[in-house]
Amino acid sequence: MARRLMIAGNWKMNNTYAEAVVLCQHISNNFCKEWDDCVDTVVCPPAIDLKGVWGVFEFDNMPISVGAQNVHWEPSGAFTGEISTGMLKEIGCQYCIIGHSERRTLFGETNEQVNLKLKALLEAGIAPIVCVGESLEVRDAGTTDEFVCAQVRAAFAGVDAGKAKQCVVAYEPIWAIGTGRTATPEQAQEVCAAIRATLTDMYGAEAAEAMRVLYGGSMNPGNVEALVAQDDIDGGLIGGAALKAESFIDLVKAAYAQARK
Repeated sequence: MARRLMIAGNWKMNNTYAEAVVLCQHISNNFCKEWDDCVDTVVCPPAIDLKGVWGVFEFDNMPISVGAQNVHWEPSGAFTGEISTGMLKEIGCQYCIIGHSERRTLFGETNEQVNLKLKALLEAGIAPIVCVGESLEVRDAGTTDEFVCAQVRAAFAGVDAGKAKQCVVAYEPIWAIGTGRTATPEQAQEVCAAIRATLTDMYGAEAAEAMRVLYGGSMNPGNVEALVAQDDIDGGLIGGAALKAESFIDLVKAAYAQARK
């Protein structure tokens, strides 16, 4: 089954509102609409920048989606500093990252919370980008597949196949995030294949083959082609390379070229 590739930029805690608008204008000015024929492009800025980023792409009529970096599972209430699915939906968010390793390690986000967020996003009609990945200690212990696939099972617990097909999974080896180290295409493919095998076991081959699995871990214009050429890697969740219009555009362009082969 041919899956549409995806290049999603995670800005993390970077760019003021004004800087975000300028960066998105540069992306928009250099974006070729024909790339949307086979690549989904997503920009995930800090929450305060979401409306401005959406406004640039909407005004320019660009086929670039906007995603959030986090969400709370409750629709409203006494949760100071949190953002609900309804708030994200109203300002144009189509995607939302959940379970990023930084949320897990720095802020104590659990598998159970990721599951609650996933269900809340699906209920709101926002597609979750579910992050999973192992530390260097887990990789050195030789238990990467078991660890990562347990995260997948926990994130999707209680979610049926029809809903699961709306989700994206992003494999992000923690040891390769922001370090300049990248899993080899073969290493990344091995884990992404294990993720898809887990989804097949949970939902059947048809649903698993329809779901996209991204690689997130220092993907850049120099390695993107080799990574997305792998059978089970359907694009990338991009960190540092998404903070410059030129490198982000190069990634989308490379994904489009690979999809056209």
